[in-house]
Amino acid sequence: MNTSTHGIVLFAHGSRDPLWHKPMEAVAQQIRQIDSKTHVACAYLELSTPDLATVAQTLIDAGVRTITIVPMFLGVGKHAREDLPLLVNALSQAHPTVAFQLQKAVGEDDRLIQVLARIALNHPE
Repeated sequence: MNTSTHGIVLFAHGSRDPLWHKPMEAVAQQIRQIDSKTHVACAYLELSTPDLATVAQTLIDAGVRTITIVPMFLGVGKHAREDLPLLVNALSQAHPTVAFQLQKAVGEDDRLIQVLARIALNHPE
């Protein structure tokens, strides 16, 4: 049984195609393998379920008191720059005893950029 009070939400745009979700779920599974005590779930902005509010409520109901939201966007467009902060603000207001942390989009992380460059060049680490 997971007793951690910390949770991670991998947040993505969403798609009607069920195969689109596989990479997101693979990242969630890797997190579980690395740290089995941390709660992790995927949430989607549109075209998919569950949404961010539903996932946050599920984590809170499981005893999570700090939630890190990781935008799984390569580019920082309107969704990551405008829509997501509004959603997180609404969550903070609805759940004032829970600490929400919004990370930068994964595409802004130099480590991911380096990995993508190596993949494009077909170079191993």
